[in-house]
Amino acid sequence: MKKYIGFFLIILLLFTFSNCSNKDISIEIGPSSSFTEKEIENAINLVIDSFSFPDSKLTSVIYDEEVSNSLKGSYLQHGKGSINGVLYENVIVLISNFDVDGSGNNPVLNPDSTYYDYQWILIRDNKESKWIIDDQGY
Repeated sequence: MKKYIGFFLIILLLFTFSNCSNKDISIEIGPSSSFTEKEIENAINLVIDSFSFPDSKLTSVIYDEEVSNSLKGSYLQHGKGSINGVLYENVIVLISNFDVDGSGNNPVLNPDSTYYDYQWILIRDNKESKWIIDDQGY
């Protein structure tokens, strides 16, 4: 019995420490008639796991259905969505904010600045498949 309790505590600690880097990220999920909360959470987790801009820190990820739907329409008419055949219901757009430190080591982004409303366009083959990041930027 003690062996199982010890094992459980180790697993619990691993999960606790593995999530420490994400605890400072604000996650906002608005109401949705298009996706379940789990579908939105999966998309958000992909963005968090994929964020790797040099000398930058992700501060928030936001799902706002009205904003997402507006940006999805543009993506499907004028972006990659106009050529890849993805269906409207298999596209989600998330917005993020992030800070760039003052080191000047990031070759692209302005040092000591905050970027707002950075877009992440995620797609999937169908409701049962995983999200993938198809495009990102402004």
